[in-house]
Amino acid sequence: MRIKQINPAALYDGAPFGMSQATADTASGLVFVSGQVDWDANYHVNHGSIEAQADSAVQNLLTVLEAADSSVDNILQLRVYVRGELGEHMDKLVPVIARYFGATRPALTGIGVASLASPETLIEIEAVARVRAR
Repeated sequence: MRIKQINPAALYDGAPFGMSQATADTASGLVFVSGQVDWDANYHVNHGSIEAQADSAVQNLLTVLEAADSSVDNILQLRVYVRGELGEHMDKLVPVIARYFGATRPALTGIGVASLASPETLIEIEAVARVRAR
């Protein structure tokens, strides 16, 4: 097994936190994407609403997948972490999730949590995917 670190230059640098945006197991072809949030290169949240943060987190996820030679079509599992009660945000999140992942319908788990990467962070999305078939 060889582990490849994936760290697109377009995203914030995870090195100070001891993490990569993703790791890929080159033997199995699996890609494990770290939780993506609505952060700019300086670790600041860009949006105030959960919908806008979700959209930005998904865009970051797609950036990581592309760098890992994967895509939304290759996502096997998503985990969506939401600050607070998940049920209170479903009406806002379902349209965002459906817009990006509705056609591929990966396994999905939603989890309400007390805190995330920063006090302003409302949502974090992580994924397991496979690399594109050659």
